Amino acid sequence: MRDILKKHKIDIIVIAAILLVIAISLTLLFAVRREGGAVRVTVGGEVVGEYPLNKNATYEFKSKGEGGEETVTNVLVVENGVAYMTYALCPDHTCINSGKIKYVGQRITCLPNKLSAVIVGKDSDVDLVS
Repeated sequence: MRDILKKHKIDIIVIAAILLVIAISLTLLFAVRREGGAVRVTVGGEVVGEYPLNKNATYEFKSKGEGGEETVTNVLVVENGVAYMTYALCPDHTCINSGKIKYVGQRITCLPNKLSAVIVGKDSDVDLVS
């Protein structure tokens, strides 16, 4: 047993150092994260609204189809301090499967519809849309 420890001493030290760095990083990550105050929605890179997380509501986002008629492409629900996507007019539904978000910086993105919803802090510089 001692021969094995002597032989792999450097490996054990490197692995222990990596595990220590991971533990410290995760501790800092969870210690400094803060809950957001609103969800900012952009479509095609343009901000279309910012909605408070403390008000339960459902928001539909539309775009014009090939025939010129507007169709709902995404539905975002804000409920009990979290935001999540319940409907998406896209083939993969990755945005729906992203889950619920509530911490500053968390994001839901629907690439086919060019829609992004990101949690922003309570001191956001954009007025909240009611």
